[in-house]
Amino acid sequence: MDNKTVRDIKRSQKESVFYKHIAQLFLQISQENERLHGLSVNRVQLSPDKSVCSVLFYSTKGKAFFDERMEDLILYKPSLRSAIAKAIPSRYVPKIVFKYDSQFEKQIEIESLLDKVKVEEQL
Repeated sequence: MDNKTVRDIKRSQKESVFYKHIAQLFLQISQENERLHGLSVNRVQLSPDKSVCSVLFYSTKGKAFFDERMEDLILYKPSLRSAIAKAIPSRYVPKIVFKYDSQFEKQIEIESLLDKVKVEEQL
C-alpha cells in the first residue's frame, strides 16, 4: 500500500474520532446555551500535519446566523479543547477552528437541480 494512502486513511480515522467527540460535546454545550440551538456540527477536517482541526457547522438559518453565534462558539473553544484532550489519547491536541460549511448548501442545490431535470425528462 502507498504511504500517502495509509496517511490519508489514518487522518480520516482520526477525523472520525474527533467528529464523534466534538459533536457529543457540542450537543451538551447547545443544551446549556440557547443561542447555539440552530447550529449543528456537520464535519470535522484535520490539516495534513494534524495541527489544526476545522469544525464545520451548518445551520438552516444560513451563514449570517452562524456569524452571529461565532462569538459564543469562541468562548467555548478552550473548554472544548480541554475535553478533547481528556477524551482522546494523543500527544498533541490540535488547534480548533470554527467554520461555516457551505458545501452542504451546494449539495442541496445540486440535488434540487437533478430533481428538476428528472421531472423534465418524465414530461
